[in-house]
Amino acid sequence: MLAGGYHYLTFSALARNRDWLCGLVQQWGRLATFVYIVAYAALVALSVPGAAVLKIAGGFGTWVGGLSAVVGATLGATAVFLAVRAGLGGLAQRAGRFVGRLEAGFRADAFNYLLVLRLVPIFPFWLVNLVPALVGVRLATYILATFLGILPGTFVYASLGNGLGSLVEEPDLAIIFKPSILVPIVGLALLALIPVGYKRWRGKKPE
Repeated sequence: MLAGGYHYLTFSALARNRDWLCGLVQQWGRLATFVYIVAYAALVALSVPGAAVLKIAGGFGTWVGGLSAVVGATLGATAVFLAVRAGLGGLAQRAGRFVGRLEAGFRADAFNYLLVLRLVPIFPFWLVNLVPALVGVRLATYILATFLGILPGTFVYASLGNGLGSLVEEPDLAIIFKPSILVPIVGLALLALIPVGYKRWRGKKPE
């Protein structure tokens, strides 16, 4: 970041370098997909901002690019999770006051609560990477909920990058807020919240 690397995580930089990127994809084939996944995972693990640009940059087509972004994001998020579990680098302190606000939900139903937070990103992605490790969420639960939760939004953004030749300077990121896209995502989030609500209702029900 100090060397100016953040200048490359912009839509204008992506548009300027689209021919070069497409050339690498054609030249490297499957290796390009692997490099993209590793790069995405590394940036997520380091909590570098620019997720939307990275998703759109997956110019391998909607399905391959979207899946590659999901895998990369999940790997990076898992690396953060494991780092927090190991107590590395003072990462726990980054969550700070937010831990208490999220802890109750994770303890009630970790999988569904995390799935909701991934489907509808109310809190920053890096924060949701940290807190589950601090409150004792199981690794398998964390990985599965993260993978499934980021699928819908990631494929929406990947569709914008499908064919970098048609990329414009500032793609319309508001597409994710269109009813035809947002309603299904919100619906999935509400569906995932049903078990949480039921458990709380049952817990308050008099014996």
